[in-house]
Amino acid sequence: MDIELVFYQTTPSKKPTWNGKMSDSKDYFVHSHALCETSDVGKGTRVWAFSHVLPKAKIGDDCNVCDHVFIENDVVIGDRVTIKCGVQIWDGISIADDVFIGPNATFTNDRFPRSKVYPESFDRTVICKGASLGANCTILPGITIGENAMIGAGAVVTRSVPANVTVVGNPARILQSKK
Repeated sequence: MDIELVFYQTTPSKKPTWNGKMSDSKDYFVHSHALCETSDVGKGTRVWAFSHVLPKAKIGDDCNVCDHVFIENDVVIGDRVTIKCGVQIWDGISIADDVFIGPNATFTNDRFPRSKVYPESFDRTVICKGASLGANCTILPGITIGENAMIGAGAVVTRSVPANVTVVGNPARILQSKK
């Protein structure tokens, strides 16, 4: 099995800089074991092994899509978004700039799912700029996570979350507000 090695180089400012190969003549990187069917991927974005991005998805600049991530068609991802391992982003989800999505965070897009029964459209879920979603949290469909909100690990988010708050628990409740 051939695995392409990727190296990082540290500049004097201690900020890691990309020093690996980009995909063909593209200005973004797709691991040899990833399937990226969209060409709408921003400069400097990295898509790692065993990830699958469908053809109509849109991914911004400088994103990091870690291993085992699935991104459906009707998805928009902003710039500088980190999506950790094991996340699936379904149709109807929009993610703004500077969002962090922890490992195995779960999105849903259908309130009443049934096998082989599809809604005419999916409820839109919006994750606003600067929000952070902790590992294993669950985000129900049709809600908005406000700007700079923090979703605690394992939280089950059943309603929209205001900007600048931290929510935890099942169902998720406000733990603190930033001033």
